[in-house]
Amino acid sequence: MQKRRHGAMALLEFETIATGVLASDLMVKHSPIALLRCGTIHPGRFLVLVGGSVASTQEAYAAGVKLGKTEGCLSGSVFLGDVHPHLHDAVLGTRLELAGDALAVVETRSSPALLAAVDAAVKSTPVTLCEVRLGDDLGGHALALMSAKLTDAETALGICADRAGDQLLARTLLPRLDPDLRSLLDSGTRFGMCPAVEPSGAEYPEEVACSWDA
Repeated sequence: MQKRRHGAMALLEFETIATGVLASDLMVKHSPIALLRCGTIHPGRFLVLVGGSVASTQEAYAAGVKLGKTEGCLSGSVFLGDVHPHLHDAVLGTRLELAGDALAVVETRSSPALLAAVDAAVKSTPVTLCEVRLGDDLGGHALALMSAKLTDAETALGICADRAGDQLLARTLLPRLDPDLRSLLDSGTRFGMCPAVEPSGAEYPEEVACSWDA
């Protein structure tokens, strides 16, 4: 079934799980939005992702932000009133193969900061947004992979850095991505799901008889 696209998205990050759960309930009751995802991330935080029309999403977002500030536990938030379609799909789990020669990797300290940065980058440069990861198994960090021609990848990284500000943790640029690494990253960036790749030119030691084989 094709995923429905929402005109707007909002992501809120709370420092306490209890407040995050309360905010999720408050937001969906406040306006007619879709509760796209919510749950815990490291280290003991809570993410809420909602989507819908611009007006309804903005209303829900404002209610969630107000609660978070009142409770003193809103660690980050972003409202995307005209979310880029590729970012919309990537946040909901769509992955694309790395298409360009160069790879741009951006890592931020929070998930809302990443969405704001990547949304600005993909709207300004012809990059392929290959993967977006928010919080899960990243110690609360967020990660995005973008592929493009070298100059476009450089521009995208610059935009991400400017937009993320002090929330930028790291950025790297690989001008000519190794083919074997490309095939691994096309499968995802999670270590546990990474397949083994043994290129034909790899060197191996000569087989030596071991005592337990005797």
